[in-house]
Formats: sequence, structure tokens, C-alpha cells
Amino acid sequence: MARILIVGGYGAFGALAAERLARDPGITVIICGRNAAKAETAKQRLEQSANAKIESAVLDATADPANALAAIKPNVVINASGPFQEHGYALAQACIACRAHYIDLADARTFVTGITRFDDDARQAGVCVISGASTVPALTSAVYMEAKSSFSQLRSIETYLSPGNHFNPGEATTRSVLSGAGCPLTVRRNGRKETAYGWMDLSRRTIPGIGARWFGNVDVPDLDLFPQDEPDIATVTFQAGVEVSVYHLGLWALAGLKRTGLLSSVAPLTRPLMAVRRALPFLGSDRGGMMMVFEGLGQSGKPLRRTWSLAAIAGDGPYIPATAGVLLARKLAQDSTALPPGAKPCFGLLPLEEFVTELSDLKIATRWD
Repeated sequence: MARILIVGGYGAFGALAAERLARDPGITVIICGRNAAKAETAKQRLEQSANAKIESAVLDATADPANALAAIKPNVVINASGPFQEHGYALAQACIACRAHYIDLADARTFVTGITRFDDDARQAGVCVISGASTVPALTSAVYMEAKSSFSQLRSIETYLSPGNHFNPGEATTRSVLSGAGCPLTVRRNGRKETAYGWMDLSRRTIPGIGARWFGNVDVPDLDLFPQDEPDIATVTFQAGVEVSVYHLGLWALAGLKRTGLLSSVAPLTRPLMAVRRALPFLGSDRGGMMMVFEGLGQSGKPLRRTWSLAAIAGDGPYIPATAGVLLARKLAQDSTALPPGAKPCFGLLPLEEFVTELSDLKIATRWD
């Protein structure tokens, strides 16, 4: 019976991954984190309806996790403990040492692209070390792989992502998001590398099924990975939006203060900003979505524009970042050789149809235009 360990398994996304995997008979799902009581509570709640066997364990991904992993003996480890911008690779290295497959839900640009430094070690150990099994770059690359076959020359990819305001990501994740406000990041525009700034370049876009929202720049692995796969592409941008306009415009203003040097960092404002948000729970909705716009020349040589969008309602949007980890863990639990060994970003590893199938029982709809 394959053992799947979920580090951060009682957190915002880890708990959803555990919920999905617990439906599968013939595996053991181990809920794990630094807090033994929270892990045990999550385990007891989950096993009431689970088909899988459910266990709990204690492990700190930021410390030396090797001894804990040796005792737990997992076959597959899902790291949902973020925020990854502040983490090293201790857990990934420990997984290689104990010959367990490693999957994380990171979306931090340098963290995800930097995982390749362990490629030789992972190959020698015969394990997969996969970073970025989240909305970016796992899902966005799946959409990209399906879209690019329509183009003889792909010139531009624009991505827009906006969760519903009712989703509460927690203090650590919020601090991570705010830490990028006003900070420089590199993007490709019109065939040149340019410096942009987090949560700036204010734009307004309409996502089908969700409506119009404000967006600003965020730093994600896609900004490196798409040009690596398609070197001739001229423009790759990624923007995220806060559903409530006054919140987004306030974040844009704070980013401007950071960029001009009037504010050293937006991150120290995490707690007061979260307090304001929690004091006004009636603002916003449980509707989130994303959109990818592809432009270039079609196979006929004529200009072509394709748009893919996703709309999640009834609070089901947070399942999306957990889905790639579930799909990969399930593959490796069924067949440890299902994917070639090595360390790599989660880019193009899963076809879009597998995401659509996994999400089909949720209130999530996708469409091509």
C-alpha cells in the first residue's frame, strides 16, 4: 500500500489535497505538520468519510526532516507547507536521501526554477523531484501545451488570475504576496527583457463567468519557463487581481510607495491589512477565475487569438492549486516509474484534460474562445 505524506496537510491547500486523495482506496494518506494536535484533528475528521487509510505525523519541513521521513517511510511526499519564497530545499533533499518522490505546491519563481540543481541526485536515487505542482506552472503550462499546437508562431501569452475574496489564505501566504509589492521583476515584452514591479502596471480585464477585475504584476515561474520552451516568443506577462476593487487599488498604491522608496516593504502591514479584510467579510464573493490569452499566427499563417478561461464558484477555487499535486501523487502511488526520475519544474507534465476530469465534480467551468 503506497504511503503519501502531505506536509502542511491541515493547511489551506494541503487539506484539500488530502481530501481528494482520501477518496482513493488502496493508499495511505498521512496528514503531517509541525503541530501534532492539528494533524491528529485533521486526520480524525478526514477518516470519517475516507476510502484511504488515514494517519497523522509530525514533521517540520524547515528543519532537518531526514529522521522524521525515515520513521514515516513515505513513498510520495507532497509539500504544501509554504510560503516557498522563504523556504530552502531541505525537504526535497531529505526525500532524495530516503528515495521518496517529492512534489511541492510552490509558485515562487526562483524556488521552482531552482529545483533543477538536484536533477543528478534525483536521477541517481531513481525518484521524481517536482516543484510547482500548483496553478502555476502546472495548470498554466497544461493550457499552453494545448494552445500552442494551433499556432505556427506564438507571439504573446498573457495570464490573469483572481481568487474570490472569501478565500482566506492565512497570514504566512498573505505576507508572502505582500512582500512582492513594488519589488522589481523581469518580464519579456515585445522581444526584450524589461523590469516591471510587483502589483503595478494596473489593468482592467474581464474573465468570462467572473466579470471585470483589476490586475497587477506578480512574479511567477511562467515568466521564465514559457520563454525557455518557446525562445522566439515576444511577450509573456502574468498579472493577479484582488476581487474587491478598493483592496486592489490600495495594494497598487502601497506598491507605488515601495517602488519610490517611501515605504521599505509592504509585508509588515500584513496583520493590519488582514484585520481590515476580516472586519468586512461581506465584501466580495466566493467566485474566482483565471484567463490566458494567446496571440500569434495560426497554422494558416493568419493572425490568431485564442483565450482560455476558468470560472470557479461556490468557494471551489482553492481546489485548483491542489489538483496537480493530487494527480502526480496518484500516478506515482500507482506506479513508482510512471514519470521519469529527475528534478524539474512541473511544466508540461500533465495534460489539460486530466485537470478538467479531476475538477469535474466541483463547481468549476473552463472554456476556449
